[in-house]
Amino acid sequence: MNAANIVISTVDNVGLITLNRPKQLNALNDALMDELGQALRTFDANTEIGCIILTGNEKAFAAGADIAVMASWTYMEAYGSEYISRNWETIRQIKKPVIAAVSGFALGGGCELAMMCDIIIAAHTAKFGQPEVKLGILPGAGGTQRLPRAVGKAKAMDLCLTGKLIDAEQAERAGLVSRVVSAENLMDETLAVAKQIAGMSQPIVKMIKESVNRAYETSLAEGILFERRMFHSAFATEDQKEGMQAFLEKRSPQFKNR
Repeated sequence: MNAANIVISTVDNVGLITLNRPKQLNALNDALMDELGQALRTFDANTEIGCIILTGNEKAFAAGADIAVMASWTYMEAYGSEYISRNWETIRQIKKPVIAAVSGFALGGGCELAMMCDIIIAAHTAKFGQPEVKLGILPGAGGTQRLPRAVGKAKAMDLCLTGKLIDAEQAERAGLVSRVVSAENLMDETLAVAKQIAGMSQPIVKMIKESVNRAYETSLAEGILFERRMFHSAFATEDQKEGMQAFLEKRSPQFKNR
């Protein structure tokens, strides 16, 4: 696909999407989000791709939504255009794991986009925050909902009400990011994780992602029942037979993704 705001590539069985509006610190506008959604759907439909990485540049993963575009909007312009709802939610429909590789700023919509991913790997230079309150607005892409689920109510209140930023180490301690690596090793480390995931049984990987996400959407009893049914259904796959037989034979499994 032709894209003006993102760069799309593959590394073996990993899809790589790089946000590419460097002059605007990768501010998220409608055109970029449309392109991102299309790229995500394309990788999700590609049977050769087992994991997707979303990243930015050294200065910014994404410094937020494009303020210059929406500064003069009225309520009806924001509501009537289905802003955010229209093209930011595509990532939630992706069945394959999506890893955010974050360097530099992940602020506002950028932080929210990172939280929509399944794993966040941060360079030690990363900065996270929801500073919308300083603009006379509140988070609109899940900041008040996903952030408390990730870091708890007290920390989320602090970040959203003061607009302060936290660094990568603080984000890791709070539970927002999975791991922190050096900036120069960010992509190598993220690719290693992505390739490891892509080498697993893809039907099982998708079941795990869906099951973990269900923990945030339902009660404990319903979530456990969902997991149990997924667990039972895994016995219908060839990969379960191969994985367990390989374990018994003390060899590496050769998954066929079926």
